[in-house]
Amino acid sequence: MSTDDLPIALDLPMVDPLPDDTAKYFAVCEEKLGMVPNVLKAHAFDIDKLNAFTALYNTLMLADSGLTKLEREMIAVVVSSINKCFYCLTAHGAAVRALSGDPKLGELMVMNWRAAQLSDRHHAMLLFTEKVTKASAEITETDREALRTAGFTDRDIWDITNVAAFFNMSNRVASATAMMPNDSYHSQAR
Repeated sequence: MSTDDLPIALDLPMVDPLPDDTAKYFAVCEEKLGMVPNVLKAHAFDIDKLNAFTALYNTLMLADSGLTKLEREMIAVVVSSINKCFYCLTAHGAAVRALSGDPKLGELMVMNWRAAQLSDRHHAMLLFTEKVTKASAEITETDREALRTAGFTDRDIWDITNVAAFFNMSNRVASATAMMPNDSYHSQAR
């Protein structure tokens, strides 16, 4: 049985019919990605919740930032690996594979980011991400200074923190609702 045959998350049906703006957004996803990610379908039982989720995701992951798209996806994978979130590891592991052009990096990031050959910049970023995920209350100025030494600005530190925090939240929602990733993620960029 494929995961596409399983419920997306709980038993909350999408609003039917979808509002025009939502239907257009889903059509853009289908055009650009070849699918509508199940995380969007799962949120579509309540359009206000879907809009809040997509607005935050889009500003953190797609808007201008001192962080590259790959760096933001690497953060998502490290957080999701620590939290053992099947949905996000599958979806964002595929994004790391695609954006890096290196399937091996995507797999290493999913299993153990420390085994990957990373730049000092990325190592510092992911060490901080790990601490945000495991013990954010223990972060000190020393941790932030290590990021500055690696070349990150205070705005970049803000973005690293917010991307990590967003995926900590979304991992918990995905895991607790048994959200299943789209099957097509498994074969992407291999």
